[in-house]
Amino acid sequence: MVGKLFVISGSSGVGKGTLLKEFLNRHENFKLSVSCTTRQPRIGEVDGTNYFFITNDEFDKHIKNNDFLEWAEFSGNRYGTQKSYVEKKLSEGKNIILEIDTKGALQIKSIIPNSVMIFILPPSFEELEARLRGRNTETEEAIQKRLQSVKSEIENSKYFDYKVVNDNLETALKKLENIMC
Repeated sequence: MVGKLFVISGSSGVGKGTLLKEFLNRHENFKLSVSCTTRQPRIGEVDGTNYFFITNDEFDKHIKNNDFLEWAEFSGNRYGTQKSYVEKKLSEGKNIILEIDTKGALQIKSIIPNSVMIFILPPSFEELEARLRGRNTETEEAIQKRLQSVKSEIENSKYFDYKVVNDNLETALKKLENIMC
């Protein structure tokens, strides 16, 4: 049996990570894909679990060898999803979840048309800004960059199969389960 690919996207700070963590705790038959990144690990992140932390030279080699299903650059760092990783997990019958930006999600949809695209929306722009600031993980400049990209990301949500507003964790989780299970 071949697994199914789910692509979850949404602006930074909408709570994708929190939502997916709770979803994965409840559904063992789903696996979160691990992407490659050139950024430095945040406190508590583990190589091979949260991301594969690689150098710019290693990332360039992956691009040259066409190893990525998608890749993108954001805030001076690059992120990519390895084809071999996703194909292996799907062939093992695992349902794979990609948590990626909207541009990457649209690249995936063009390559794997039967992937299920889900866009997570914030309850409001003001709430999103408060969440980003509440993280205390980024500079003011990085927060402003993220906020500037929100409008285009939300505009691209029209290309997704489903939209889920994350205004209440339990409510959003139920909506996600209705789509994915």
